[in-house]
Amino acid sequence: MSVHFTPQAITLLVLVAVVAALIWDKLRADVVALAGAAVLLITGVLRPIQVQSAFAAPAIVALASLFVIAYAMELSGLLDISIRGLVALCRRVGRAGLWVVIAVAGGASAFLNNTPIVVLTAPVVREAAKSLGLSPKRFLMPLSYSAVLGGCCTLIGTSTNLLVNDMAGVAGLPKFGLFDITPVGLVVALSGGLYLLLFSGRLIRADPQRESASGPAAEAAIQEGYEGLAATQVGSPTAFVPTRRFQPVKAIASLSIFASVIMMAALNVAPIAACAFAGAVLLILLRIITADEAYSGLRPDVLMLIAGMVVLGIAMEVTGVAEVGTRWLIASLDGMSPLTALIVIYGATLFATELLSNATVAVLFTPVAVALAEALHANPQPFLVAVMIAGSAAFATPFGYQTNALVYQMGGYNYLDFVRVGLPLNLITWITAVVTIPIFFPL
Repeated sequence: MSVHFTPQAITLLVLVAVVAALIWDKLRADVVALAGAAVLLITGVLRPIQVQSAFAAPAIVALASLFVIAYAMELSGLLDISIRGLVALCRRVGRAGLWVVIAVAGGASAFLNNTPIVVLTAPVVREAAKSLGLSPKRFLMPLSYSAVLGGCCTLIGTSTNLLVNDMAGVAGLPKFGLFDITPVGLVVALSGGLYLLLFSGRLIRADPQRESASGPAAEAAIQEGYEGLAATQVGSPTAFVPTRRFQPVKAIASLSIFASVIMMAALNVAPIAACAFAGAVLLILLRIITADEAYSGLRPDVLMLIAGMVVLGIAMEVTGVAEVGTRWLIASLDGMSPLTALIVIYGATLFATELLSNATVAVLFTPVAVALAEALHANPQPFLVAVMIAGSAAFATPFGYQTNALVYQMGGYNYLDFVRVGLPLNLITWITAVVTIPIFFPL
């Protein structure tokens, strides 16, 4: 007797399998997402043209192009020389210099992918702390958290923001500008940064024996792409590890093109995807970076994860699974005020982000946020901003975000260190976000 599965049942089974595999964390996240997309395609739930549209999504184009531009800046030696300057600053001004480095890393993460920033900066922070007779453990975790908070400050700060923005456009809503979320993101980042500055040192317990044991292992992890530490996390840092010779002409050119991309997107000359794509192509045409180098900087693991999750989101939409789930959620929230619903959607997204990749969370919660706002006759933008911030702001586990995993072994941390410091940070950023979002995006 044959069993016939409806498209809705197949989509739901694939969704459950993908989420379970991501929580299990034994397979690469991008492979899991692509496997789910393949099942949806081969079972006929989606047509090839629908799958193709996911791989051509503006978020994919924008991210790929920004990766190329960032890699050109890295190859020019610009990042290395900047970090050397920060090391000198740390040695001159002491502990305050380490917090300056952490703040700079957070600021840079608003415009550049935070994984290579943490990969480059973490050894600097560790060595500078040691040279000052301080425990690196007290600074490496704040470095990771600062990079995550910085990514919440602009539309291009993290792939979550770009993906949520794309899905909002597909739903027929106005898209966000490059700096539209900056006021909220900046307040959240500053509140989180202040907490880290004042309290993280008291909450992180130094363990000299564990830290010294982690040193050689951490070095090996950096050189080998963090095998066993972050093998299933998004974004292998190996392409960004080698020290680069400073090349002033290429550094100035790549930085100028990057600044032009940001300016054109901010002035709405063209969408961010178009501006970034033009900038990446211009770098190749000007021979600032070769085509082969550009391909090396693309980071297909990130792009394929996002594309695979977009395919899953399309399947949930066309089969009605998203609509059914949203109706159930709306029924359970019946009678709630828009502010209460905003608190709930932020909390649910935050909890999911501790377990799943941010791309997965964006796909799962963006349609829910839109439908919930419509059911409550509220402005959907505050709900989308909540998903953007909560979708990245995962602090309570070492594997909730890839930068946490990168510093986990280097700092000699244990799991409870992240719970002890990250859980209050989750609560602080949650409260700050739900208070600030309605001010800039009225409900």
